[in-house]
Amino acid sequence: MKSESLVFAVAGMFFGLIAGWLIGSQQSTLRPAALPQAAAAPSSPGAAAPATPRFDQQEAKRLEDIARSDPANATPRTQLANLYFDSEKYDQAIKWYESALELDPTNPDVSTDLGVSYYYTNQPDRALQQFEESLKIDPKHAKTLLNQGIVRAFGKQDLAGAEQSWQQVINLAPESPEGQAAKRALDSLKSAHPPATAAKPGA
Repeated sequence: MKSESLVFAVAGMFFGLIAGWLIGSQQSTLRPAALPQAAAAPSSPGAAAPATPRFDQQEAKRLEDIARSDPANATPRTQLANLYFDSEKYDQAIKWYESALELDPTNPDVSTDLGVSYYYTNQPDRALQQFEESLKIDPKHAKTLLNQGIVRAFGKQDLAGAEQSWQQVINLAPESPEGQAAKRALDSLKSAHPPATAAKPGA
């Protein structure tokens, strides 16, 4: 992924006046962590869509050559998947994330990146299944739980399930970027859909 921890997407379909919504993927451990930053997401008619990042074909070829010459190394596969993801070429990102996980199935970052890629290719059920795999590796992986809530809300319209995921993030890491994002999401959810919060998280 890019250095940003998360990617913003439009949430108007569900929460009306919310200008943007956190969705997506954390960077893998191959890159330094950074605070999430908002991408320009159109939320009103006439707003310009953000430009797709330029794809570095030369870097992709270099990484593919490394991957072919070192078939037991997950690192170039993850880097290649990140490159495709950053350029919104999600089908190719999926291919390389899956390849990386075959070599290193215990990496929750790559597993969650794969889940996000599934979401961006209109496979919310598969995304949620992949997040479950990530949580088997690390049950306290805050970014996975944050993304799980987002896909539950936007991909499955499961607002109660989204609330549970976000509350877990807040409980685990309230001061982290993920915890703050989950709090904003949960506050917006409660404001827009009070009935969805009638049951306590985990009930």
